[in-house]
Amino acid sequence: MSEAPLFEIEGLRVATAEGGTEILKGIDLTVHAGEIHALMGPNGSGKSTLANILLGSPEYALVAGSIRLKGEDITDWPPDVRAKAGLFLAFQHPKEIPGVSVRNFLTQALQARKGTDVSPLETYMAMKEWMERLEMDPSFMDRYLNEGFSGGEKKRNEILQMAVLEPEVAVLDETDSGLDIDALRVVANGVREVRRDRPALGILAITHFRRLLVELRPDRVHVLIGGRIADSGGPELADRLEQEGYAGYGP
Repeated sequence: MSEAPLFEIEGLRVATAEGGTEILKGIDLTVHAGEIHALMGPNGSGKSTLANILLGSPEYALVAGSIRLKGEDITDWPPDVRAKAGLFLAFQHPKEIPGVSVRNFLTQALQARKGTDVSPLETYMAMKEWMERLEMDPSFMDRYLNEGFSGGEKKRNEILQMAVLEPEVAVLDETDSGLDIDALRVVANGVREVRRDRPALGILAITHFRRLLVELRPDRVHVLIGGRIADSGGPELADRLEQEGYAGYGP
């Protein structure tokens, strides 16, 4: 019997929780261990809706379909249980949390992910090592989470969280949003550094632009149009979209 894929989305249909307008209209996507998948599409195509429903956001209603992690159906699991099982979301707009330091946040998050036997010292040592590898100023450890951070600092902090928490699957929701080319390269280098340490990590990178994919070079690229995956292919598909845009896929 073959091993189950790392992450599977099957027949996913999602509507707004309030009005019931259907946004995602049957999404199928499979990520195997160690693969990078990119999801591209214009504004309003449903990309961020997909990211949010994968993490169990109450803002949306699941109409049909399933989400599986390592063969286990997590469709009805609450967000904290999904995160504990190894599903990670890097937010497009990371929230500021005044009064909670990066160190305290990650200590609690790691204890929730791996169990209460993880000590603050272990978390500190893991953070220290990864901050060096990600070329982050160690003083960030004691700053309040994302408060006063630049856009690039917020995104790098998301990569730090991904490194320390050791998820099975990371969903990067427009991590390149608002970054200049230098900051984007720093973030992409961080993702590559994490994957060197954990080559089985599966990544779903949601993006508008090809520039992140130039740095990461995904195994598969998917085009989301009007709530449906209209096309899939290799990295060359992103290159074509850069030249032709989305007009060829219709409204």
